[in-house]
Amino acid sequence: MKYFNNVSTLEELRRQYKELLKKYHPDNPQGSTEATQEINAEYDRLFKLLKDKHENKSDKTTDGTASKQTNYNANMYDWENDRSLREVLQKIINFDGIEIELVGAWLWVSGNTYSYKKELKEIGFKWASQKKMWYWKSETYQKKSRKSLSMDDIRNYYGSTKVYTDTRVLLSWFNTIQYEHKHNVSA
Repeated sequence: MKYFNNVSTLEELRRQYKELLKKYHPDNPQGSTEATQEINAEYDRLFKLLKDKHENKSDKTTDGTASKQTNYNANMYDWENDRSLREVLQKIINFDGIEIELVGAWLWVSGNTYSYKKELKEIGFKWASQKKMWYWKSETYQKKSRKSLSMDDIRNYYGSTKVYTDTRVLLSWFNTIQYEHKHNVSA
């Protein structure tokens, strides 16, 4: 791979993708549309490889018998879930005064959200009153337990990435990935 290094999990892939977009975005001096398209093509290839690797690993246990994946693990490598998450992120990325956090495969929004209450609801966000935050999850993810966890517990279990203001413009390039995947365009 030309751009991605030592990617072994989907979280690492997404983290490196964001960093690469910061560096190679066409608006940056060292960036270009061609580089961004190459990054997107590599992302797609690595996503498929990680998905296949994950499915093969999950199909068998150490004694060779089939194992059952958790909903989270099974859906984490689903292209449609990934696409849905990126679409929702794209809709809120330019809201001023909010903080966006990707925790596992859920989006959490905090900060000055009151002025965006209507838009967040229309997009499918729900209000978590105990956490004082909005959250969005794909329809395929269902909470299994009624146990209430703190945000720190959730972050520690699923991993967390904040979407910072300076990277918000760059996330518009997620549309490029969606377009290329939908229309089978490769770099």
